[in-house]
Amino acid sequence: MALWVGEVVTNFPTGPGIYRLRLKAPIEETKPGQFVHLRCGSGYDPLLRRPLSIHDFDPGKQEIEFLYRVVGKGTAWLAARVPGERISGLGPLGRGFVVPFGKRLALVAGGMGLAPLFFLAREAVAQGNRVTFYQGARSRNYLLRERELAELGVELEIATEDGSAGFTGLVTDLLADQITSQQFDGIFACGPRDMLAVVASLAATHLIPAQVSLEEHMACGLGACRGCAVPIYQEDGNLTYENVCSEGPVFPAHRVAWDVFGR
Repeated sequence: MALWVGEVVTNFPTGPGIYRLRLKAPIEETKPGQFVHLRCGSGYDPLLRRPLSIHDFDPGKQEIEFLYRVVGKGTAWLAARVPGERISGLGPLGRGFVVPFGKRLALVAGGMGLAPLFFLAREAVAQGNRVTFYQGARSRNYLLRERELAELGVELEIATEDGSAGFTGLVTDLLADQITSQQFDGIFACGPRDMLAVVASLAATHLIPAQVSLEEHMACGLGACRGCAVPIYQEDGNLTYENVCSEGPVFPAHRVAWDVFGR
């Protein structure tokens, strides 16, 4: 973990209210699933940094990329940044995905859950895995990085809720239709909480190890404030609360207390 200042290389819209930001930053290594706490303002409003999943990373150029949606004052400020401007970052933070070698993997992205999974797809392919990438969106307009995913060498499966592209319905329905025939060795997912709960259930039913990246509001990003604590079952079955920022954001799907989450 380190505090640094990065320079904007590119920052452009890539979908409805969705942007890709690339920074030149003094980061030597990171793992898919980790995040960076970015300072999204020049003063004290907004006060808190914004946690953004690492979308891609080029260690040779020391450039790190983020995919984000404009949802408030902080991300609106971020969307207005232009090449050459400087942004303060803290990280990489958190625990990322554990990527196997030479396996048959499913990556399941719901909406902006694509953010950490693109980087994961790159690393998974590089480590000799055969990857099927499931991308779910409201409509074709919200599908992201289809061409780049295909260029990585993944098998891309698309689901849209309105049927404007690919399978009509939820991405979890598409996964359920294929999970038996595909014989996956592992499932990795990021997206809305309800989607992740369904993925976890499917994985458990078919005895497939699964890892999920949880999305929670964060304040400190370091585990001190406990603002992002979620219910997690320990291996002995006892229920505890762990911080998404420090113990996560990636957790084994079977350990998340989906029956308690959100109450």
